[in-house]
Amino acid sequence: MQVGITGHQERHGIDWKWIEATLQIEISKLPDVQAALSSLAKGADQAFARVAISLGIPVIAVIPVKDYERFFHGRDRVEYDRLLRNSQVKDLGWKGDDQLGFFSAGKFIVENTDLLFAVWDEQRSKGLGGTGDIVDYARQLSRKVIHLNPITQCVQELAGERNG
Repeated sequence: MQVGITGHQERHGIDWKWIEATLQIEISKLPDVQAALSSLAKGADQAFARVAISLGIPVIAVIPVKDYERFFHGRDRVEYDRLLRNSQVKDLGWKGDDQLGFFSAGKFIVENTDLLFAVWDEQRSKGLGGTGDIVDYARQLSRKVIHLNPITQCVQELAGERNG
């Protein structure tokens, strides 16, 4: 089984310790996880990668765009570099519009996993390729999605394709 992540990088009101602890619990419940796919973005992606590494699960870093490291600063860049050193790398080599590259990376993660974790406040994406877009894509493909709502601190499995 391969698992993946989509989620917020930052949102007011998110308890990141709750996110990491909940990911730890949920991933630990799964049988025979062979790999964890993440773009290593700050926030949910990095929390997911840290949990996978702590559980001995190989992380596959899905690099969405050329010169991706330019999106990281300060502690987030240090953590990105550390996680990247501890991951296998799948560089998608995207050279066009960054938002299209991020959307392509999210779709790649959905297409190459059996289960997607979504750290999502249920709001529409602000830009193409945001968490809402990736959740919608996963549901269109009838992928299992474990939704961690970072605002209400609820965990639920989402059904297949959304209506409406």
